[in-house]
Amino acid sequence: MPDPKLLYDAVVSGDAKSSLAITQQALADGVDPLQLVNDYMVPAMDEVGRRFEANEYFVPELLISARAMKAALEVIRPLLVARGDKPVGRVAIGTVKGDLHDIGKNLVASLLEGGGFEVIDLGVNVPPEKFIEVINTRQANIVAMSALLTTTMPAMRTTIEALKKAGVRDKVKVLIGGAPITQKYADEIGADGYSENAVGAVALAKRAVAA
Repeated sequence: MPDPKLLYDAVVSGDAKSSLAITQQALADGVDPLQLVNDYMVPAMDEVGRRFEANEYFVPELLISARAMKAALEVIRPLLVARGDKPVGRVAIGTVKGDLHDIGKNLVASLLEGGGFEVIDLGVNVPPEKFIEVINTRQANIVAMSALLTTTMPAMRTTIEALKKAGVRDKVKVLIGGAPITQKYADEIGADGYSENAVGAVALAKRAVAA
């Protein structure tokens, strides 16, 4: 069988074809799927994040590493679900109502999956009701909202108010991000956290579920 450590290298280098092949062979040879995630894939994405913060990697490298990680996760996730393994947390993520930009949101979603979260991607132009529905039906414990336009930022406040009215605000941590967003704005609208980039969002989500 191939050395599972090669999975780490494949994810860091963004080699999706190799990450899938190594994962499939390792699973066929009886390697525990959770071991592949915890011992190789999560550390690989941590290393990708470190390189990004050190300006050794940039957004394109993040994207191809995330793609390599997702290729492996596609075959691992059904096995974990079938045996009842629980994710680190369950994140409902979407770009807020009125905003159709999704590149940043997609990157955050991919990195969250690489960090061991179950991600429920609601897409773009997401109304508050959709977030509320997922909290109630899928037991999401984190709501992650993105906005790229200053004109759509108020939708974040509207969504948080809607969560309160629906009685689900205390069930979730609300994390926000996007080009015009600041920590000051997060504090103003009552969000639980803010990150200026995708790598930081994963660390933020991990702190949120730990709290």
